[in-house]
Amino acid sequence: MFVKPKMLATSVLALSLATTTAWAEDIKMGAIAVLEGAFAVLGEDSMRGVEMALEEFGYSAGGKSIELIKQSSDASPDSAVRGARKLVEQDGVQILVGPLSGSEGIAIKDYSKTQPDVTFVNGSSGAQDTTLREPSENFFRFNTEGAQWMAGLGEYVYNEKGYRSLAVVSEDYSFPYTQVFGFLEPFCRLGGSAPQDARFYVPIGNKDYSSVIAALPDEVDAIYVALGGADAVNFLTQYEQAGGDLPLIGGSITVDQTVLGSKGRTREFVIGTPSAGPISDTWDDPRWQAFVATYKEMFPDGFPSPSLFAHAYYINTKAALLALDEVGGDVSDGGAKMREVLAALEFETPTGMVKLDERRQAIGSIFLTEVVEGPDGNLLNKTIKVTENVNQTLGVPYEKFLEYGAVSRENPACE
Repeated sequence: MFVKPKMLATSVLALSLATTTAWAEDIKMGAIAVLEGAFAVLGEDSMRGVEMALEEFGYSAGGKSIELIKQSSDASPDSAVRGARKLVEQDGVQILVGPLSGSEGIAIKDYSKTQPDVTFVNGSSGAQDTTLREPSENFFRFNTEGAQWMAGLGEYVYNEKGYRSLAVVSEDYSFPYTQVFGFLEPFCRLGGSAPQDARFYVPIGNKDYSSVIAALPDEVDAIYVALGGADAVNFLTQYEQAGGDLPLIGGSITVDQTVLGSKGRTREFVIGTPSAGPISDTWDDPRWQAFVATYKEMFPDGFPSPSLFAHAYYINTKAALLALDEVGGDVSDGGAKMREVLAALEFETPTGMVKLDERRQAIGSIFLTEVVEGPDGNLLNKTIKVTENVNQTLGVPYEKFLEYGAVSRENPACE
């Protein structure tokens, strides 16, 4: 259809004004975390991490004000996707930070593929296959994941603690599978065992562990526990009350501040528990100490030290803000330029430098720790060793790593 020059000029001007107006608008950022159910305390600290990053940037980036819209999930994939749909399709967020839990992350990764003009940045979810297999081009994870978090722990308990046979108590979903895999793979390769009949998987929100505790074998050297939030507190409390005396090995969130900050006799019971993860409460590096001081100042009612959830959400939110600064807040192209910046971004975090691999998965530092009582009576994770630049395939070439197969209840076999 022919358009008269005057009409064409008017149309171009209108389009230009509309584009300029859209570009000048504030940035809408959504944040989704588990704020109900067994993991609610984890989600509360996650949101503290988001707020820390936004406060650091004065709630603006690239010359744009940031409007934060919060959304709750309950740790299930369906609730996470519902929350993401609400944020994206109703609230119109251009950036979404989250989710918290492992299977939620896989679900939102898949959803992100249907929303190519929205930039998705992980919260703290740590399931391996969120990025290892079939990654999404607009989903970025600047926190290391569950198998990475176990770097060095399997070797430590085999070589230093002398453990040879283990029982496993774990929640029954993708993140604990990832943790169990990351821990058992080196432990079993060295000669350790964790037979299938000594592995116990429970649903999130399980309150009664009596049948699991009764079935734990006596002949194992220790129990590897991959539970979080109220689940971890319930198991540890009931195991102590039942007179359990086997040494414990902690998954990353089993002895995180979200559990160590709880009250009761369980506190003394977990002292001496080795673990590994993306943070260490006692690390004396100035970057971490500054982060802890800011956390305590902003949230005097928070934990004695920030949890790994606050840390992960902080890092991921900060990555988004740094990328927005780099592109001058311009997301008028559906965030394409911002995502180019994110893919190449390297920056300083409270736990060292972080960068992404080709699947947009973080490479970063991992801390081997042990639970101790701090000078003020609070329980803390003491730093034993720091391993830098841990990648998702744990130093194994990508194609070779895929031969291990997807994480599951049975992988690794480790009989």
